[in-house]
Parts: sequence; C-alpha cells; structure tokens
Amino acid sequence: MKTYLIADSGSTKTDWCLISQGKKPVRFGTQGINPYLQSREYIADLLKNELPWDNTIYGAESLEYFGAGAANPAKQVFLKEIFEAHFGIPNAEVQGDIMAAARALCGNQKGIVCILGTGSASCYYNGDIIKEQKPSLGYIAGDEGGGNYMGKRILQYYAYDTFDEELRMGFEMRFGNDIRKIIDKLYHEPNPNRYLASFVTLLKENRGHYMVENIIEDCLNDFFHTSILKHRNTWKLPLYFSGSIAFEFSDILESLCQQYELEIGNVIKSPMEGLIKYYTELVSRVPA
Repeated sequence: MKTYLIADSGSTKTDWCLISQGKKPVRFGTQGINPYLQSREYIADLLKNELPWDNTIYGAESLEYFGAGAANPAKQVFLKEIFEAHFGIPNAEVQGDIMAAARALCGNQKGIVCILGTGSASCYYNGDIIKEQKPSLGYIAGDEGGGNYMGKRILQYYAYDTFDEELRMGFEMRFGNDIRKIIDKLYHEPNPNRYLASFVTLLKENRGHYMVENIIEDCLNDFFHTSILKHRNTWKLPLYFSGSIAFEFSDILESLCQQYELEIGNVIKSPMEGLIKYYTELVSRVPA
C-alpha cells in the first residue's frame, strides 16, 4: 500500500496532505516556504514548530513537494536535504509550484498554466511535463500581477500622495501612517514579499473605487504582457489560473482574456484539491 505526503507551498502558506489507500486524506497547514528568502535553519525550525512529524506513526513512503522557488535544481537539493532529515522519508521529490497547478488544473490535457499568488509564474504544459516556463525575476524585479507586485503599487500610491482621502485613510487605518516604519519593516524584517502582498487587502476591501480598479487591471495586464502573451501557444490553448490573487480578481482576468481574444479555463484558489484527486487515483491503482 502506497502512502504519499504531498505539499503545495507558496511564499505565504503551505498546504500539506497525507494520502493513503482506502483512508480519508489528512490535511495540515504551515506558513509558506521559499528557499530564496529563508535559510536552512529557518525552514527546519518552521517544520519543527508547525509540523512535528513521526514517520513511524504516519508511515508516509513518498514525499511530493511543489513549491515557490523550487524549480531551480540547486534549491531542489537544498530542500530535499531539509525534508528528508525532518520527515525521515528518503528520495523526496521536489518540483516548482507551477507543476502543482498544471496537474491540478489540466490533468493530462494541454494548457497555458498561470500562478498569481504572492508571486507569479506561467508555463506551457503539454499534458505531462512543463515544456515552456517563463523565467521568474522574483519579488524585487518581477512577479508581475502577483500580490507583492500589487503591494508595491499600493505603497507607491500612498507614499507619493496619489491616493485620494478615502484610500489614504483606509491604508493608514490598516498599516499605519509612519512611512519610515513601513520602509524599515520592508527592508529589515524577514519575508518582505509577504509584507508587500498584505497591502492587497486594501484593494479587496475597496472594489469599485476607480483607483483600486486601475491598480488591479494595470498589474494584471502587466502579467499578460510580460508572461502570458509571450507563449507561442497562448492563442491556441485555454488559460488556467491558480492562486489567491487570480481567484480574488477573476473578473478582471476574464475581462482581459476577452480583450486579447483568449480562452479562459478554470480559476482556482489553491491546487491542493486537484492534487488530492491526482494522488488518490494514483494510490488506488497500487495493489493493497
């Protein structure tokens, strides 16, 4: 009987699930993991504190991890060593988060798969493997359309006095009015990408305001221009989206797809449900 521990991790949160033949999936949650922004010690402590593990109890035979920043081979080795030490599961599989979205959204069908969460990414998926993925420049130089990209725009609008009184007060009520403290937190505390993405709550709470709608559309349109429209198969295949930003602002995505005459497929908040289905079917084919 095969037992899988699967994980889908963004920079903000990680969803874990233990899948065993004939048993109900068991789900866990921790904060996000990103090997570009967190040290070995930080990730090890995170797992120890938020997901203590005894493999003699849970009996997982395979670990399948999909995460932000995990497409780089060097980072895969880095994460494998941490996971194998913590979980006691040899030969952990580590892949980028775009593969989780592809399996959850497309199954064995072709499509253009996009992630819009704290960060952003897109690829052409041929129904089996990732064939064409645009490079990610991360939260400093890229992540167009993602939460931290929108957060930078929000911070700029506030700091440069572009917001009207209503949005300025809304920002200050939630994040304070001391720009020096905001900058200090941004540049000197851990996980600045998450901090930037937290500003998106201002957009969610003020939908319909023309400045808010402009920020959302402009940021998502930047993602179309820098990523989606660069794929050769974009006009031939459906576009699929995963992530909190995609799910929250799916109406804008649909509008942009109409504008560019593109077909939009499913939009999901998290790929975990699709991954659970994928691996449940996998274990069901293993002899008991």
